Amino acid sequence: MRRRPVVIVFARAPQLGAVKTRLARDIGCLQAWRFHRQATAATVRRLARDGRWRLVLALTPDRLGRRARVVPIAVPRTRQGPGDLGQRMARALRRFQPASVLLVGSDVPDLGAEAVGRAFRALAAADAVFGPAEDGGYWLVGTRGRRRPERWFRQVRWSSRHALDDTLGNLPFGMRVAMTAQLWDVDTGADFARLTGTDRAPLTRPPAPRAPAASA
Repeated sequence: MRRRPVVIVFARAPQLGAVKTRLARDIGCLQAWRFHRQATAATVRRLARDGRWRLVLALTPDRLGRRARVVPIAVPRTRQGPGDLGQRMARALRRFQPASVLLVGSDVPDLGAEAVGRAFRALAAADAVFGPAEDGGYWLVGTRGRRRPERWFRQVRWSSRHALDDTLGNLPFGMRVAMTAQLWDVDTGADFARLTGTDRAPLTRPPAPRAPAASA
């Protein structure tokens, strides 16, 4: 019997000061925390409506992820477990094999059912699929069958323009790799300004004006 495909939304539990730290340096911890909560909830709502796949939410750290009130709808949850980002991603992908599995971020404004559907179609003729991000990283990674993705994520320079290239360089020779649409994610103040300045309904409110700094 064919296994139902799985989409894993991978995110941090909404702990003030511990989420979107790069973004927080530009817009403040509280505003970054608000964005993270609302963006994660919006992503889950958009993807949970589609019956073509099973949606799972994976939050870290585990002790907070089990009880964190992130989304207004009930969705299954899974632990990310210990280790660095690559180890946690590999574990999540392996957990649902041999079904086709996609792992996606929670801060991608244009991520919706259409983008996920395209990725699954690309994966049908490949061993792995990636969704490249504009900044050199990737917003999606997926695999099907029984793969061992642990080695894919070793020594990857995360949060840099090298992340996708580093990951592709780790893949076994001869592996069939598909690329789906390039999207963008919200990591910096410039990204946040791009989001709130578009005609798209924003995921969060724009930051309040800051008072001028007192002179020394």
